[in-house]
Amino acid sequence: MLTVTLSVVAILTTFFNCLVITAIAVTRKLHHPANYLICSLAVTDLLVAVLVMPFSIMYIQKETWVMGQVVCTIWLSVDVTCCTCSILHLAAIAIDRYRAITDAVEYSRKRTGARAGAMVAVVWLLSILISLPPLLWRHFSEDPEHDDQCIIIHHHMAFTLYSTLGAFYIPLLLILILYYKIYRAAQTLYMRREASRASRHSCMTNGSMIPSTYPAKDDDIDGGPRSPEPISPPEKSLSEPSTEEPPRERVRVSVKTFHCKSRRCDSRSESRRSQFYQGPRISGSRERKAASTLGLIIGAFVICWLPFFVKEVIVNTCSYCSTSVEMADFLTWLGYLNSLINPLIYTIFNEDFKKAFQRLVRCSHYL
Repeated sequence: MLTVTLSVVAILTTFFNCLVITAIAVTRKLHHPANYLICSLAVTDLLVAVLVMPFSIMYIQKETWVMGQVVCTIWLSVDVTCCTCSILHLAAIAIDRYRAITDAVEYSRKRTGARAGAMVAVVWLLSILISLPPLLWRHFSEDPEHDDQCIIIHHHMAFTLYSTLGAFYIPLLLILILYYKIYRAAQTLYMRREASRASRHSCMTNGSMIPSTYPAKDDDIDGGPRSPEPISPPEKSLSEPSTEEPPRERVRVSVKTFHCKSRRCDSRSESRRSQFYQGPRISGSRERKAASTLGLIIGAFVICWLPFFVKEVIVNTCSYCSTSVEMADFLTWLGYLNSLINPLIYTIFNEDFKKAFQRLVRCSHYL
């Protein structure tokens, strides 16, 4: 039963990550530098599903390593490198979104495919540099007592701190700080937008309103393709904007503005003021949605990986501490589960991704 459950997790991880990669590859609207990071994350998680999970399932099923030390070394290398790379991708995505919302105008010019490719290359290089020393130390300090096992045992605290800090704790701290700053920046942009709306509604001269447009920074906070309808900053910073939504709100405001005759303006201005006072309520709803999205991203990452790395620190720094094989396997697969959650949580809030997925599932030939 356990083998079947783990196999289902591996199959679902493979399927959803392949779906993300295919959607980005065949859908022109998703050809955006920010989505290249999402695609690279999906490739990394796909490698975990294809090259790491099947060997782990066999290892758990047989309760001993029977494929030789050479295969063991290769498997551990791929496991540690890909899992570290997956975590560092999340930090790179947080950096990209932070820059997009706090320096939208300037970053939109710098946010190119080449820069996204450079970020991916740096992430992979850092992953290899973080993973290589513990693997080399294991190779030069092989213990005959563990010939039937395929694990990494850190005999020195330096290797434990080096690998855990680089692979998890530093990226975790970076992600927490950046997403906190993203949310605070989004709140600031909301306040600016509400102040801008207030100024537009107060600009009444001889029964007419002076139309104004949204500030450039508010409209293009992530540097991605612009949407006709203003979208709240957290939503656009957390998932790339949809470009197919009709400009209902702006058209409605423009029509009301230019058809406002002087004799009717008093009654219409009251109506507008009542609509305007609903703004904070709507804005608050969007903020709650953005906060819940941030909570899902951070919560899934912490829940999946924190127990494993806490165990790694405790077991490898305390000579009297140990965990059962079952608990070690559970914590390892809890971390693997993040590779299944990533393609869902980083695309499910994006309308363009959802439409692309629907077309792929329906085998549509017109993307």
